[in-house]
Amino acid sequence: MTVRIYVRASTKDQDAKRALSDLISFSQSYDDNHVEYVEHFSGTKLDRPALTKLLNDAEQGDILLVESVDRLSRLSQDDFAILKQRIKDKGLRLVVADLPTTHTVSEGMTGDILRVINNMLIDLLATMAKLDNDKRRERIKQGLANSGYKPTGKKPNTTKHNRIKELASQNNMTKEEIAKAVGVGVATVYRVLKQG
Repeated sequence: MTVRIYVRASTKDQDAKRALSDLISFSQSYDDNHVEYVEHFSGTKLDRPALTKLLNDAEQGDILLVESVDRLSRLSQDDFAILKQRIKDKGLRLVVADLPTTHTVSEGMTGDILRVINNMLIDLLATMAKLDNDKRRERIKQGLANSGYKPTGKKPNTTKHNRIKELASQNNMTKEEIAKAVGVGVATVYRVLKQG
C-alpha cells in the first residue's frame, strides 16, 4: 500500500506545499511509504496533470490523502461524479485530513454505514466548495463592475504586426515562414494580413 498525497493550489502565487509536511506526518499513521503529487492548477478542472499522474500510478488498496475536499475538487456535480468513479475504479481509499470519519475503516454494518456517511459528507463538501468558488467569482465580477473597470483585452503588438506586413509584401515567404520569423502563430499572420 502507498499513501498518495495530493496537494493543490489554484495559482503559482499560492503555496501548494503549505500543508504538505502536515500531510506527510499524518500519512505515517497508515504507512511509511508515501508519494507526493503537488500542482498549481484550478480545482474546477477535471483533468489536471498531477492528479492524472496520481490516478495512473495508483494501485488497488492505495490511499489518496488530501487536506480537505476543496483541495481535491471544486468541480461541477457531473465532473465530480466522474472523478469519484475514477478513484473507485483504481481501488483508492479517499482519506480527507480534516474529515475524521474518513480516517478509519470499519467492517460489517458499522463500516457500511460509515462509508455511506462519508460519501454523503464528501459529496456535500465538494458541492459547497463548488458553490463557494462560484460565489467568489460572482463577487469579483460585481466588484469590478461597481468600480467602473472595463477590460480592454490584449493590445496588439504593432511592432510584430508591422513586421508581418513587411515580410508579406516581399512575396518570397510562406505564411508559415513569416510566422516563424516573427515569432507568432500562423493564425496571427492570417489575421494581420486580412485586416490589411
